[in-house]
Formats: sequence, C-alpha cells, structure tokens
Amino acid sequence: MPRKPEILKRHTVARSRLFRADELLLRFSNGEERVYEKLCAGGPGAVLMVPILDDGRVVMIREYAAGIDDYHLALPKGAVDRGEEILDAANRELKEETGYGARDLRFLKRMHLSPAYMEHGINVILARGLYPESLEGDEPEPIEVVPVAFDDLLELVIQDEVCEGRSIAALFYAKAWLEKHG
Repeated sequence: MPRKPEILKRHTVARSRLFRADELLLRFSNGEERVYEKLCAGGPGAVLMVPILDDGRVVMIREYAAGIDDYHLALPKGAVDRGEEILDAANRELKEETGYGARDLRFLKRMHLSPAYMEHGINVILARGLYPESLEGDEPEPIEVVPVAFDDLLELVIQDEVCEGRSIAALFYAKAWLEKHG
C-alpha cells in the first residue's frame, strides 16, 4: 500500500449552513504536489437503516429531496447527535421517520459516497425485530412509509423513484450479509 500524501497546507475556501469546503496542498511520496478540494464532514456522523419487517419486507420512506427537486424512495437515515451512540441514533431516527423501533440493531458497514472529494460517510445499520413506536422528528411534512418486497432486489432498485446510491448500496450489502449470516 502506498504511503499517504503529506498535507502541507489546509484552509477553508467555502462555508454554508450545511457544508464546508477545504483546499489541501498535498505532497505525494514521489515529491509531486497537488491542490485538492474536499467537502468536510460536520458533526459526529450519520446512520442509514435497513429495517426488515418480520414478513421479510424492507421499510423504505418516500420523501422530498431538494437535490433532485422530487420525491424519492429511500432507506431511513439521519444525523447522529453529539454524545449519542450510533445504534441509539439509528433507533431514534427509525422511530422518527418510520414509526418503528428495533429490538435488534447491528452495525454492518461504514460507506462513503464519493471518497475522492467528500469526507462524509454513513454507518449502515441492519434493524430487525421491529415494533410500533414513534418519536416526533424534524421533517417539514409527514414522511410516507412504504414497506417493499426485499426478495427481488433487482426489481426494487430499477424503479425510477429508487435513485439514491447510498440506499441501493446498503440494500445489496444487507441482502448479501443476511444470506451469509442469517
């Protein structure tokens, strides 16, 4: 494995309410220097849940996405609050967004959407043993909860409204994990 580049200089070039972009001056092991930009993570992280009902269906949500100016079908997700454990955050977000809590929460994997220029990652959590329980969330409108068949994953992800890469990757990863570990 190659030696990581040395960071010679780092400074913030842009900031908004949600994002911060930093510029990095890097020196690689062969002496080459380059300027990179990256979107920086804020806060303690995020969770994305793959909630499985006892009948085998996965619980997805339909909500508005400003980035595409449309509604889409995705897995529930949210921020980890400061001082909150990842699995506690997953159960809280699950209750806020789906009206279910989970008796069995299992960390599966940390994923990055675009590691070449984004620091952000998300912790994928498998949620089973679901039971009805709601918490008030911070969404601007009610989220539609949509249980969908999990046995034909290809049929699910080819639907136009299933377009979020993190959800698609987490669904395939969870399906493979369940086939191996049960």
